[in-house]
Amino acid sequence: MRSLALPLFLAATATVAAPPSPTDLADPFFGSDGGGNTVPGAGVPFGFASVSPDTTHGATSGYDGHSLIVGFSQTHVSGTGGGGKYGNFRITPALGGDGFVNQGYPRADEKASPGFYSVVIGRPGKQIKAELTAGRLTGFERFTFPASGDAELVLDATAAVPLGGGGPRATAARVEVEDARHFSGSASFVGGWNPAPYTLYFAAILSRPAAHIGRWSAGQGWLRREAGPGVSAGGDQRPSLANRLGLYAAFDTSADRAVSVKIGLSFVSVEQARRSLEREQPGWDFDAAAARARAAWDAALGRIEVEGGSAADRALFYSALYRSETMPHDLGGENVWWHSAEPHYEDFYTLWDTFRTLHPLLTLIAPERQRDVVRSLIDTYEHVGWLPDGRVAGANGMTQGGSNADVVLADAIVKDLGGFDREAALKAMLKDGEVESPDPQAEGRELGDYLKLGYMSLSATRSASRTLEYAFDDYAIAMAARKLGHADIAARYLARSRNWQNLWDAESRCIRPRYASGAWLENFDCDREYPDQTSLWWGAPYYEGSARQYSTFVPHDVAGLIARTGGRDGFVAWLDKLFDGGGYNPGNEPDMLAPYLYIHAGRPDRTALRVRDILAHFYRTGRTGLPGNDDAGALSSWYIWSAVGLFPSPAQSFYYIGSPIFARTTIRLEGGRSFVIEAQGASPDALYIAGATLNGRPLDCAWLKQEEVAAGGVLRLEMSSRPTDWGRNAPAPPQ
Repeated sequence: MRSLALPLFLAATATVAAPPSPTDLADPFFGSDGGGNTVPGAGVPFGFASVSPDTTHGATSGYDGHSLIVGFSQTHVSGTGGGGKYGNFRITPALGGDGFVNQGYPRADEKASPGFYSVVIGRPGKQIKAELTAGRLTGFERFTFPASGDAELVLDATAAVPLGGGGPRATAARVEVEDARHFSGSASFVGGWNPAPYTLYFAAILSRPAAHIGRWSAGQGWLRREAGPGVSAGGDQRPSLANRLGLYAAFDTSADRAVSVKIGLSFVSVEQARRSLEREQPGWDFDAAAARARAAWDAALGRIEVEGGSAADRALFYSALYRSETMPHDLGGENVWWHSAEPHYEDFYTLWDTFRTLHPLLTLIAPERQRDVVRSLIDTYEHVGWLPDGRVAGANGMTQGGSNADVVLADAIVKDLGGFDREAALKAMLKDGEVESPDPQAEGRELGDYLKLGYMSLSATRSASRTLEYAFDDYAIAMAARKLGHADIAARYLARSRNWQNLWDAESRCIRPRYASGAWLENFDCDREYPDQTSLWWGAPYYEGSARQYSTFVPHDVAGLIARTGGRDGFVAWLDKLFDGGGYNPGNEPDMLAPYLYIHAGRPDRTALRVRDILAHFYRTGRTGLPGNDDAGALSSWYIWSAVGLFPSPAQSFYYIGSPIFARTTIRLEGGRSFVIEAQGASPDALYIAGATLNGRPLDCAWLKQEEVAAGGVLRLEMSSRPTDWGRNAPAPPQ
């Protein structure tokens, strides 16, 4: 038989292409259109600098994939709804003064990978290539112009997103040209989501001296340039958005077409922004800077390895994991609001979104990050007096539902995250549960009716949804107190956690609002959104959800729900009505846990069916890949959990077992341990579990204890294309 061996000279040169890395697969454009509200620009994990294009239209992020680009600002939030925030210190490359007239540029060849973004803007003959990368507190931008004698970079110190009238506005600005390469400044803003004011500073340096440099200011119908070094102030946009202030630098690019600018950001001072620039962005090697940003993403995305599934599944997975590691922003060393040596994070936008899936994910795959987040929350309480539910740019607010930092802290306590003061955490949580907030839309709770009546009456906004959330927050406090040995506190708050029952209507089998008199809301229908939820989120009895969706939000007492819906079979039929009747909303948070509640009724097969249907029909690769606002990674982290086949129940020390889409998932844990999920025969059709072992031991229940996962090991699942009885007669998860 003839040998099939390669000739020696071919064998020596033959190579096998390496499979794409997680960073290769992650797509920063994921969710940037179609309501996902993400931005595709450059950043590092949890970095404050987010250097990204701003467009003439777009959502609260300031970006969409279809309208014209107006420039590249240094700060953004990711995936948020409501009012916009940031979009500060926009730099626009221009030719012949175009950057002063709010010109929008068509785009071509738009590309992005974690830590890097590039695009060509402008019309033929006047096209400019922009390349962006970033550090935690710095941006690095390289622009390649046509051969020209009138190339310019124009910085708008008063810029903010969205570009229209509903977002933040500058109240003051100051810019200084120091010499032909160095400039700096600051701007103050108010409005947007959490309208409290903030001031941000910058320091910038050019790669080469400008031929001409100076300041500019503009108002309604006028523009003024001031050439040479100097200082200018102004830019109050409250009377008019036309009031603007900035800097410009002109270059001759006839021979050397590239101009780079590095910009440092700080909430503290120009000097601190300059120090960050020196520390994070040494030298002028743009490619080396982009490589540093990529290396940070390699480390972050490498914490979970998936094998099997389709190429699209893997690309979607790592894009979602990328989106799960952008917020809150690490502002260590930038705490201008009080003096503290503790880690500091801002832009919890908001915990109402992220307590459910994002923070439990960080507890598992990035515990060092989550410890710092928890310490920052406790430190905020110590200096501000309240835990935030939302916190943006140095101010607590806005509170959408309960006091959800309680759940984040309790989750860290019951899961033995460690590395923080647990008693201080409990003290902060107890203030939420005991003290009436003077401003409950910013922090804390509105406790009057809740403690007196056992529910929030219709005299308060969001009365039904807040009753449910307060009850769950009380449960979180109870679990933390029990873990810390405070039996009396645990008993009291466990009793309060049953307050959800006071809004249960046996006739409709739903959570129904009540008046302070005890009377029920009239003309109630569980399947109708009441009132019109599309226009009255804040004033409605249910915030961002319907009665039926919110009726599933009793994570701590699913047995109580089962008892009130006709036992296990009745509960399954009750859940089926939510899904089959079109009531489930995969693009919003209130019913995120609902697909996993079937497990409490012994029906993990129904969980598998629902979860796989959501994964297949509501998530996809690309710009429109998310079913709603990503909300700082809330929807993306839901996908991560569901795709690997585990799911958390916050403030409780167990994980549901779902229906993994990958043949093998390796989750790298702290201390060199790994937890491996092997789904033998997993495929789009084989979604049901027929049998399971944990470290070789037969497993008949569809949940795992926290300590079983944290210890590392192997969960082996045998998948089937038909529903099975696995888990049907097993004990329900512990509550």
